[in-house]
Amino acid sequence: MKKGYVRLAIPTIQSDSIVDGEGIRSVIWFQGCSHDCFGCHNPETHDFKGGTEVSLKDVEKQIDELEFQEGVTFSGGDPMMQIEALEELAKYVKEKGMDVWCYTGYTYEEVIELGKSNPHYLEALKYIDVLVDGKFVMDLKSFECTFRGSSNQRIIDVAKSLKEGKAVKYKNYK
Repeated sequence: MKKGYVRLAIPTIQSDSIVDGEGIRSVIWFQGCSHDCFGCHNPETHDFKGGTEVSLKDVEKQIDELEFQEGVTFSGGDPMMQIEALEELAKYVKEKGMDVWCYTGYTYEEVIELGKSNPHYLEALKYIDVLVDGKFVMDLKSFECTFRGSSNQRIIDVAKSLKEGKAVKYKNYK
């Protein structure tokens, strides 16, 4: 992959989602995931060679054109597996005044650990408001979980977590 490019699933940006975080938001679907969660609802985003390679500048232009969106959610695949692109796009979204949600199969603690050898993980967290963490586990699937598929996944308030040095739950969602 060329520097300044990212592999995204199609559609690159989906607008007007009400199920991928609070409010009306857009979702950017990252291509590539190695977690291999049985029952994943986005298996078409797992292949690292799939999707479409686009420049980050082109994605930023699409973000500029968004209207009536309260925030942007990064999903996939796993956005953390393209950490430099995630960092840059999350920063760009925050500069536009929108909130950022990110879904990952890693736990918050695993992301912190990855940040010890690659500072882009810790830098990206600074621009993410809410992290939905953990692998999807079919045996823990629940339709009662808000904004996630299985009860082991957590909704993390990233700013509070970074400040307190441990994962802090975001609001009181089931």
